[in-house]
Amino acid sequence: MHLRATCPAADVEQVLGCLRGATGVTGLVHLPGVVLDPPGDLVEADLAREAVDGVVEDLQRCGLLRGDGALVLLDVDTATGRPVDRAEDDAPGEGVDAVVWSQLVERAESDGSLSAAFVVFLTVATLIAAVGLITDSQVLIVGAMVLGPEFTALASLAVAVVTRSARPARDALKALAVGFPVAIALTAVAVALLDAGGLIPQAYVEGQRPLTSFVWSPDAFSVVVALLAGIAGTVSLTSDKASALVGVFISVTTVPAAAEIAGAAVTGQPDRAASSALQLVLNIGCILLAAVVTLGVQRAAWKRMDRRRRAVAR
Repeated sequence: MHLRATCPAADVEQVLGCLRGATGVTGLVHLPGVVLDPPGDLVEADLAREAVDGVVEDLQRCGLLRGDGALVLLDVDTATGRPVDRAEDDAPGEGVDAVVWSQLVERAESDGSLSAAFVVFLTVATLIAAVGLITDSQVLIVGAMVLGPEFTALASLAVAVVTRSARPARDALKALAVGFPVAIALTAVAVALLDAGGLIPQAYVEGQRPLTSFVWSPDAFSVVVALLAGIAGTVSLTSDKASALVGVFISVTTVPAAAEIAGAAVTGQPDRAASSALQLVLNIGCILLAAVVTLGVQRAAWKRMDRRRRAVAR
């Protein structure tokens, strides 16, 4: 990763002292007086990903972020050369496994909050899932899974719990508490319109849906899948290897369950609506639990790794 720090000239020697000789740091640059607003010096460096969080903590202890100091971290797609190789070799661990907590917290605060885009994507995903349930179409269920954005809020909530950050936790809870009810309500309206137009197949009302009946039948396998989903999604998020396939896995029992709540309630199937609600709550809880535990384990491992880094630096 690339680090760019701006600080008043009076503090720059302290900042440079934190970076000089630090494990996993290379390409250190100091440009005095080039920052115009607020006036100060620019310090840049390239960091092995596994050393980033420890270096950031050192800079914070040096007082970089007090006053007019600022810090920017940028992902680097390609970095080659002997100094880069040495920095990566010196830093304990593997870059792909490194958790950059400062980046993760910032991402949690921005991605986990309630927004129009979050509600729109969740509503559209729920609507598509409802059509998939009504027609017993696995293809549409998968399409809904791809669109489902709910794991961003669940991951943000997990990060907030592990880091004990109140505001991001409130924002994530608000996104989930508003997003799902809105999506379910709008989907219920859509299903009611389809029902009024005589477009709901009798097979849906009678529960003859062999390909999608798992959505409203919570069992032990639902718990196992949700726990595995939480682990997979969290590791993907922290290792910066997120992909659409992880989104599909995460959504397997959340968005479809929300759609079934709406569809079953409107078409006179209260028992299935209730079991779908249980499925939704159960899986959200299991995903969140798995995410919190995974982050806790990763944080403990990072602390041990950071102690090794500091020992190497000494």
